[in-house]
Amino acid sequence: MQNSIALRGLEVFAYHGVLDHEKAYGQEFVIDCELEVLTGENDKLEEAVSYAEIADLLVFETKNTRFDLIETLAAHLAQKALASNSRIESVKLTVHKPAAPIAHKFSDVSVTVTKKRN
Repeated sequence: MQNSIALRGLEVFAYHGVLDHEKAYGQEFVIDCELEVLTGENDKLEEAVSYAEIADLLVFETKNTRFDLIETLAAHLAQKALASNSRIESVKLTVHKPAAPIAHKFSDVSVTVTKKRN
């Protein structure tokens, strides 16, 4: 059976960006992650994908890596999530950068990537 798991609005303070002040002072990033997973039809934890473990993984990777581009961060996170559990068939992951250095009023900047198991 295939199911979807969605984790939205995961907030992480980290140090990604091209500009020196982004690297030095950091900023808040927001992550949305949608997983397509194969699960059993039983009510057994060992047949599930833990959204708490996925959240922990995404926070750890976002805090402990540094990239200039959020495109690279998003691809890295999606690949890590996909590799974390063989029951995950695909990952659609969005990284939002709400404090992006833009000289105009805006509501969001984000990058979305999709990774699928071969």
